[in-house]
Amino acid sequence: MQSAGQFEGAYDPGVPRHLEYPAIPLHGLLEATARESPDLVATIFGGAVAGRCVDAKLTYRDLDRLADRFAAGLQRLGISRGDRVALVLPNCPQFVYCFFGALKAGAIVVPTNPLYTVRELHAQLADSGARAVVVLSRLYPQVAEAARGTSVERIVVTNIKEHFAAPLRALFNVARERKEGHRVDISADGRALWLRELIAHDGVPARVAVASTDLAVLQYTGGTTGIAKGAMLSHRALIANAYQCRAWHTTMRQGDRMLAVMPFFHVYGLTVVMNLAVLGRMTMVLIPRPDLKHIFLAIEKHRPRFFPGAPRIYILLNESRELARHDLTSIESFLSGSAPLPIEVMRRFEQLTGNGKVMEGYGLTEAAPVTHSNPREGQRKPGSVGIPMPDVECKIVDIETGTREVPPGEPGELCLRGPNLMDGYWQRPDETALALRDGWLYTGDIVRMDTDGYFFVVDRKKEMIIVSGFKVYPREVDEILYKHPAVLEAAAVGVPHPSKGEVVKAFVVLRPGATATAQEVVDHCRANLAPFKVPVEVVFRESLPKTLIGKVLRRVLVDESPDISVTPLPRAG
Repeated sequence: MQSAGQFEGAYDPGVPRHLEYPAIPLHGLLEATARESPDLVATIFGGAVAGRCVDAKLTYRDLDRLADRFAAGLQRLGISRGDRVALVLPNCPQFVYCFFGALKAGAIVVPTNPLYTVRELHAQLADSGARAVVVLSRLYPQVAEAARGTSVERIVVTNIKEHFAAPLRALFNVARERKEGHRVDISADGRALWLRELIAHDGVPARVAVASTDLAVLQYTGGTTGIAKGAMLSHRALIANAYQCRAWHTTMRQGDRMLAVMPFFHVYGLTVVMNLAVLGRMTMVLIPRPDLKHIFLAIEKHRPRFFPGAPRIYILLNESRELARHDLTSIESFLSGSAPLPIEVMRRFEQLTGNGKVMEGYGLTEAAPVTHSNPREGQRKPGSVGIPMPDVECKIVDIETGTREVPPGEPGELCLRGPNLMDGYWQRPDETALALRDGWLYTGDIVRMDTDGYFFVVDRKKEMIIVSGFKVYPREVDEILYKHPAVLEAAAVGVPHPSKGEVVKAFVVLRPGATATAQEVVDHCRANLAPFKVPVEVVFRESLPKTLIGKVLRRVLVDESPDISVTPLPRAG
């Protein structure tokens, strides 16, 4: 087990090694902030119109009152302690107060990606056993279909415009509402009702005894290596991670603004943006979709100090001609999580912005999610996800047996222990037993730790490639591919080979206007990698398959690839 002394010296001043966590339900954070800072702006929400942001604000008093109304409305619908309530919403005020309102009613929230297909929605609703769903009006037809044959009894519908400023709402009514499918008729569906009607009554919900150990959220994993599973996150786990993140960011102040680009239906956005903002009494500038025009205008108007992002967002920013025209100097910390950040992407972003400093971290759904981060003031190591957060214990075990701890520098599977871990997978005891062993979470991620206690993610255990008995980590190949000046995105996978077992195949997306041949890419790899790590085939694509949060789906690329039995590309010259 890695001792605190190996990395504690890298902590920023003021970051404690251990914290105390209140034994309260998660919605207690909102109630405390609303009680002590009622007039503080909680959310800013709107859109870009004619080159400027038009938005409206809700205070924490407003937010808590709406959460109470929603909780009371759910109770009138028969929702009680332990029932599941799914939210199929983007980042909008409705997500925030429906999330906390459901918790006040004693329910378990099931955050659900609004971009899911009917099949994916049905699978998650069925698996979770959700009794109620809150959905954006334009997505109502899909949810209504997906809910058939599930436990869903009530579908609560809301229009994205409900909390728009009056000028934006008027423009939306004329230009977009009908065209984009936001205006729907739910009168024929006995299950459906409008959220605005459900919360029209100013009432206080019946108090429900919710313990900190009760489940708060069923957060489904990204499913990058298979079927998504529902991680059972307790109120305590989510509160613990919010407190861990708050302790890490010592410069956060009450009233600071945070850009809410990362979706709340993903555990990264849920904790690092929404829950952290509520705990830290900050203002969330809500971005319902990653539209660069809206992002740039929101930054210039609202001057946020914190920007939690993901690799895909930084890639988009790097390629935007607008980046140099906008003032991002208010942002003190750019954060990156949800997927590995290629070093070249980080370097290019920091070069283009001048003041931008990206703090990469690590987390996973099963840990609510953050466990590691680079310090802001201390040493930051490019390519590293940093050091463990307060109260997070780590050990790295051998890949083959999982029983032997490996020394610094040697790759192995990362195991975690701490107050922010899940209770297990929903209705999946076998998978739970594999992931949670003797109080440790076996992450399935291969990492190494240097002598300073900094962790480096090598790859997913399931994605490791074995070439003639030699281990190849796809991320190492990816990093070399990203160094090619013509490459925008890249992913290496292992594909079957008749004599070598597996060989490396690379999928590449070129920068707009750039050109490169497969041979040039292979030669670039040969100059930087051992022969067995060099791709034997390079395939150019317009895009890479990804999860809806931006992680590359290597398994899809593998499924598209036939066995390779051809002669590798020749050496140049």
